[in-house]
Amino acid sequence: MGDQGSEVLPLLGQVAAAVSEAVGRVRPELEGVDPVVRRSDRADFQSNVALPLAKRVQGKPVELAGEIAAVLSATVASVEVSGPGFLNIGVADSAIWAQVAARLGHPRLGVAASEAGRRTVIDYSAPNVAKEMHVGHLRTTIIGDSLARVLDFLGAAVIRQNHLGDWGTQFGMLIQYLDEHPDTHWHQDEVGSGSSAVSALDTLYKAARKEFDVDTEFADRARARVVALQSGDPATRAAWTTIVAESEKAFDAVYARLGVLLTADDYVGESFYNSMLADTIAELVDKGIAVDSDGALVVFSETVTGPDDKPVPLMVRKGDGGYGYDTTDLATIRYRLAHLHAERLLYITDSRQALHFRLIFETARRAGWLTPSTEAEHIAFGTVLGPDGRPFKTRAGGTVRLTDLLDDAVAHARAIVAEKNPHLPAAELDEIAEQAGIGAVKYADLSTSRLKDYTFDLDRMVALTGNTGVYLQYAHARIHSILRKSDAGASAIDPTVALQPAERALALGLDAYNDAITQVAKTLEPHHLCVYLYNLARTFTTFYETCPVRTAPDPIRANRLALCHLTARTLAHGLSLLGIPAPHRM
Repeated sequence: MGDQGSEVLPLLGQVAAAVSEAVGRVRPELEGVDPVVRRSDRADFQSNVALPLAKRVQGKPVELAGEIAAVLSATVASVEVSGPGFLNIGVADSAIWAQVAARLGHPRLGVAASEAGRRTVIDYSAPNVAKEMHVGHLRTTIIGDSLARVLDFLGAAVIRQNHLGDWGTQFGMLIQYLDEHPDTHWHQDEVGSGSSAVSALDTLYKAARKEFDVDTEFADRARARVVALQSGDPATRAAWTTIVAESEKAFDAVYARLGVLLTADDYVGESFYNSMLADTIAELVDKGIAVDSDGALVVFSETVTGPDDKPVPLMVRKGDGGYGYDTTDLATIRYRLAHLHAERLLYITDSRQALHFRLIFETARRAGWLTPSTEAEHIAFGTVLGPDGRPFKTRAGGTVRLTDLLDDAVAHARAIVAEKNPHLPAAELDEIAEQAGIGAVKYADLSTSRLKDYTFDLDRMVALTGNTGVYLQYAHARIHSILRKSDAGASAIDPTVALQPAERALALGLDAYNDAITQVAKTLEPHHLCVYLYNLARTFTTFYETCPVRTAPDPIRANRLALCHLTARTLAHGLSLLGIPAPHRM
């Protein structure tokens, strides 16, 4: 049992292969069946393969299990039949130590590039230009970033796309208002370091909206400005370009603070697709997919019906000839498949858009843009709730600004870290507080199944105990403290050392890292990795409390230090896939 090419095959996989081989030798007609192997509290691994197979061969499960065990015993350290026919399987200590050594010596911790080369477009974050990012942008940004990191690590050719809301009626309204109020100050060099251009623009847009709603003459001038923008009027386009550029600077600052991978190179606004809308609709009309309905063009679904049992329509061109975001999303999917050569499209948005994406994907398949070899998935998520169990709002009932939320998280984390380590220099405390606060927000989001709502509770998020990002960061820092005090690098592992129960549990936990990451890629649910890392940190705590490291005699000490090194690397790497830093001191 050991390394297999670029991957360190987990012991679970090795045992499963051994069980499959034993089944094939005992019952050749059953060769290739699922060996049904999993971790167990009763042994290193357990297989219940004999139970379903006994029905197929019309035998007794316990007798078939005995036959399999007799053959399997030649390749594993121990195997016994228990209960109605379970196989309890033990792995040799030397094989477990070999796995620890192999993972420790592997640049990828033994994880294979299972997504190698798969061109995957991930659409996430998508803030609106001239508007501040708020709590509603939190989950799409954090979940999308983690999935981008995981799939990239597994070898996918990830193409990040930030679909900015930078087009539409609101810009005619805002630009006209700015023209008529030349004394307004909103550029970054005018508002100063205490604010941002996008914050000022957000305020001005609200004023423009209010005037638009009460002043019909202003509304007419704003609509005329929309036409000017769409037709390429130089002065209007120049104003719009400046607004977009200033907004992007503000987005850059938020992304940098959040520690996500999005950069300006990933920004592709709705405006980019504007010139493609007519051709997109023309193709749908030519193929008989888009049809007239009371002067508008719609695509009637072939799979979704409404309460009236009639097909649900997707509006692709309004009666006045205008286009909406349905049209833009169709043009986007068409472009990404034809020009980005995407094999997989992932859209990270909230659950309320499920019907929209179902209709978009259906239309794309009917048009032949999505083929059997390409995938499109809506990665839905639930809502961030406040303490009252309702969607998270300010006390005044307004939308919570993302920057305010992050400031609060960092302040809470600073208080916790300062209490735990009051002698930290102020600069170091500020750095750790930023890492812990931002990490706490991200972990709270990712540790919940994305389909569920979750309550934003800063006191719980920054706690040093329980399933929190701060707990994992502290566990990582604690291991580095042990390694510093031990003054030792990674030493050669002696495979003849007998494993203690806590060492065994930790080594087997470390060996399951592949499976945790693979599960995230399979389900697109980052919480599987969070569960793994939390359990690993707890298992390490038990190991450290029961197995002395620094005072143990060699070679036991060297082996235990190797477990410390591998745990620290695994925790740090796992946190990095969640987009969370792993400080060496806290």
